[in-house]
Amino acid sequence: MVVMILEFRIDRRSGVPAFQQIVQQTKQALRLNILVPGDRLPTAKEVSETCAVNPNTTLKAYRELEREGLVEPRPGLGTFVTRTLARPQAGMDSPLYDELLAWMARAREAGLEREDVAALVTSATEQQYDGMMTEARSVDE
Repeated sequence: MVVMILEFRIDRRSGVPAFQQIVQQTKQALRLNILVPGDRLPTAKEVSETCAVNPNTTLKAYRELEREGLVEPRPGLGTFVTRTLARPQAGMDSPLYDELLAWMARAREAGLEREDVAALVTSATEQQYDGMMTEARSVDE
């Protein structure tokens, strides 16, 4: 049995419910191959102690992950990862990740704050994946 030490970080100012943050962070770990099939997630009690959330919050998140077929509870043993979301080209060892790190370094050197970078990434993601086009405005407007 593999016990994966995954630390959830709950941002209470984000407006995103804590259980949804746990789901999102678990999926991110699955996409980045940090979690792999067979890994055991932290217990609801462990998450409660480290994140100051009600154990039921974690159980709700784990039920959602189970409903999506990503984890399975094993009575008396814990909750285990059943499948990955990782793609070879999206891992932290891929050339794309290295390019992204280099871009992030340039953005930071240019004086952009974390929120500026997040806004740029969100905008580019929407344009590429949602077909959302933003209208360019001239500075004179």
